[in-house]
Amino acid sequence: MSNELIINDLHISVQGNEIIKGLNLTVKQGEVHALMGPNGSGKSTLANGLMGHPLYDVDSGEVIFNGIDIQELEPNERAKLGLFLAFQYPTAIPGVSMANFLRSAVSAVRSTETNGSETPELIPMREFRKELREKMEQLGMDDSFARRYLNDGFSGGEKKRAEILQLAMLEPKIAVLDETDSGLDIDAVRIVGESVNSLVGPELGVLIITHYPRLLDYIRPQFVHILLDGRIVESGGFELTQVLEAEGYDPIREKHGIEETVQQN
Repeated sequence: MSNELIINDLHISVQGNEIIKGLNLTVKQGEVHALMGPNGSGKSTLANGLMGHPLYDVDSGEVIFNGIDIQELEPNERAKLGLFLAFQYPTAIPGVSMANFLRSAVSAVRSTETNGSETPELIPMREFRKELREKMEQLGMDDSFARRYLNDGFSGGEKKRAEILQLAMLEPKIAVLDETDSGLDIDAVRIVGESVNSLVGPELGVLIITHYPRLLDYIRPQFVHILLDGRIVESGGFELTQVLEAEGYDPIREKHGIEETVQQN
């Protein structure tokens, strides 16, 4: 059986305010899905809730990954199962190089230890360097990038490329990309899009969360879903992005009787 992420009737609240209101979605390994919606529709709430962020409360519903209900698992345990989240706003960590961070992250995810308090044994340096060099070459990244401090002084595009490098090194089964194109200019969107596209394949399922269709010109999803007011209201193929580009979200709101709201994303 292929690895798949199954979301059934999911409800998520933030500080007592319900944001996700009965969402259903299945993403299988090897598939590329796009989840699109305007600001305030619940996109980032879904992403953080799936990864187990403590500020996002799952009120009801199921999140099944690879046959396991992951709702009681810590974020690191979800990562070990093969779930990955690329952040919309990556955090800078001065003093920690990309290479050291990646070696620790990769070692933790691949470790067979089940006790979260135990520090996993780091993978051999020679093995790690070889793998890192191969992944950076695949993504068209200069070797010097690995020596820089994690996201410290990075441009918006560099931060997002750092997230994609983490994706490449961790080799998850399902990756959730939370507005990877947020704050990027046209050239940076192209670079990030082409980088993600180089990783897409039968071993990786991707859920791209965005509100602009431009990133999807480089990463063609097989499935496109429209999220409004915490629910998926429309699903289709790539042609759905072209409808949004031409008409925006208002006709879909009117079709489903949804008023425009401003709320936490």
